[in-house]
Amino acid sequence: MNIPVVGLTIETLGEILLGLTVLFVHWHVIKEHKIDSDVLRTMKKEQIMGITGLVLIIVGYLIQVYFRI
Repeated sequence: MNIPVVGLTIETLGEILLGLTVLFVHWHVIKEHKIDSDVLRTMKKEQIMGITGLVLIIVGYLIQVYFRI
């Protein structure tokens, strides 16, 4: 494994951890139900966008590693 792939791997893991942190906060707030329904609805949409973003990061990583090796 070459140095650019190692760097890409570390960067991607950092992005995934950051995305998961945001999603965990959303899941916690939604579970508590201490805010109005409009905010909960918006947060659920943001969760879908966040999960989609994480999937795209992973797919992009796999494509880059495949074509660099």
